[in-house]
Amino acid sequence: MLSIAIIGTGAISDSHIKGYLKFPERCKIAALVDINPDKAREKADEYALGVDIYDNHMEASRRSDIDLISLCLPPFVHAPITIECLQAGKHVLVEKPMAPSLQECDDMINAAQNNKKLLSVVAQNRFTNAIMKLKQILDGGHIGKILHMQVDSLWWRGHNYYDLWWRGTWEKEGGGCTLNHAAHHIDLFQWMMGMPDEVFAMMSNTAHDNSEVEDLSVALLRYRNESLAQITSSVVHHGEEQQLIIQGEKARLSIPWKIKASIPLENGFPQENVELEQKIQALYEQLPDISHFGHAGQIDNVLSSIENGTNPLIDGCESRKMIELITAIYASASTGQIVRLPVQKSNPFYTKEGILENVRYFFKKTKSIKNFTSNTITLGRHLEEPGGS
Repeated sequence: MLSIAIIGTGAISDSHIKGYLKFPERCKIAALVDINPDKAREKADEYALGVDIYDNHMEASRRSDIDLISLCLPPFVHAPITIECLQAGKHVLVEKPMAPSLQECDDMINAAQNNKKLLSVVAQNRFTNAIMKLKQILDGGHIGKILHMQVDSLWWRGHNYYDLWWRGTWEKEGGGCTLNHAAHHIDLFQWMMGMPDEVFAMMSNTAHDNSEVEDLSVALLRYRNESLAQITSSVVHHGEEQQLIIQGEKARLSIPWKIKASIPLENGFPQENVELEQKIQALYEQLPDISHFGHAGQIDNVLSSIENGTNPLIDGCESRKMIELITAIYASASTGQIVRLPVQKSNPFYTKEGILENVRYFFKKTKSIKNFTSNTITLGRHLEEPGGS
C-alpha cells in the first residue's frame, strides 16, 4: 500500500485526488499541503479524506511513510520543489508543464536519477482509447510515411483569466498558451511524430492586455525527411475545438477519430480507398480498450511502475521533449529566426534567466488576485469524444 501526499490543493488537485481514490487497494492519500491550510482542509472535507494537513511541503516530504508526492503547483516552483522531494527519497508525479526551462528539466531528471526515484510528468491525454489506438496504428506503419501533421490546441479564456496572481508573467507562469494550454497536444504531437530538425514560429497577444505572455502562437516544423508540421496554440478561439490530423502516404487519421484514404485515378485525381479505410477501422476496433482514463490512467501507470520497478510511460526524459519543442517555439517567435534542434545549452533560451532576458514581452500585468471563487476548469475532453474514448 503506497502512501500519497498531494502538494497544492487548487482546481487541478481534484483530478489527482479522484485518480488515487480509484485504487484504494493500492494507495492511500495521507497528506494534503497548501500554503493556505484552510483550503486544504476544505478539500479534505469535500472528499471525506482522513489526512494530515500541512502548510509546508517539506513537512510532508520528511515523513518516512510517504512514498509518492503529487505536485499540483504553479510552474515556477515545479523544479525546486520536485528536486527537494526527490532528494527526500520520494517518488514524484508533477503536473504539466514539467518546468519553464530546459535547465530546470535537466536538474529534475538528474535529481531523480541520483536519488534512484521515479519522476513522472502529467500527460493525461495520452491515456484515452483514441490516442492509444492511434499510436499503435502509426507504429504499425499502416498509413506509411507521415508527410504532415496538424495540431490545433484551441482554447478560450476571458480577460480576467490572467488576474490570478501567478498567471500572465514569464517569471511565474513560464509562458502563455503554448506552454500552459497546448502542452498536452504538443506532447501528443512529439509522441506520434518525433522531434523535428527545425522550428519557425510567430506569437502574439491579441486579446489579453493584462498579460506579458502570448495568447496565440503558430509554429511550422521541418523534419530531416522533409515532412512538415504545424502547431497552433490559442486561448482566443471560441468553441475550443482541438484536433490532431496526421497525413500519411496511404491515409489520413485524426483525433477526434476519423479515417480517409485515397488512391489515384488514371489521371492522378483521388478515389476513395474503401478497402484500406475498412481495414484500419477494423484494426482500431480490435485493439483493446484501456482500463482507466486521463489522470486515473496515468496514476495507474505510475503506481504500477513503483510496484514493479519499471519506468513510467511519461518519465522526465520523455516530458523534456515537449519543453524542448516549446522552448524552440518561444526562441524563434522572439528572435524571428529558425531554431535548429536539439536546443543547445549555449542557447540563451536554455535557462530561465536567459528566457526572461530574451523572450518577447507583450503587456504589463495590471491586476493580481489571490484566488478565484470558482474552481471550474476544462481539460480538453474534445480529444476523447468520437472513437470510443
